[in-house]
Amino acid sequence: MSAMQVSVLYFADCPNWADAGRRMRMALDTIGRDDVTVHFHAVETAEEAAEVGFGGSPTFMVDDVDLFGPPASTGSLTCRIYPTENGLSGVPTLAALVARLTERTGR
Repeated sequence: MSAMQVSVLYFADCPNWADAGRRMRMALDTIGRDDVTVHFHAVETAEEAAEVGFGGSPTFMVDDVDLFGPPASTGSLTCRIYPTENGLSGVPTLAALVARLTERTGR
């Protein structure tokens, strides 16, 4: 198994980052990657947001690539919204995370 770098980028004023981390952990476990650590990266300035490709809190990065694709705008400290089958949400569903991880890793 190849090494995988997984990070949750977040802005502390958005309340969804902790749930996002837990959901990412469950998604990794679901695809059999319990060997991967989920890292958390607090984004604190607009300059840093632009530098790291921050698409709003939470942003899921796998090997330095936004798992959900580049957002419409980056570089600001905002909350991110994800479409789900039940409407918009501050975190993607477990199924969406598993699907994106599976696409990315081929598992």
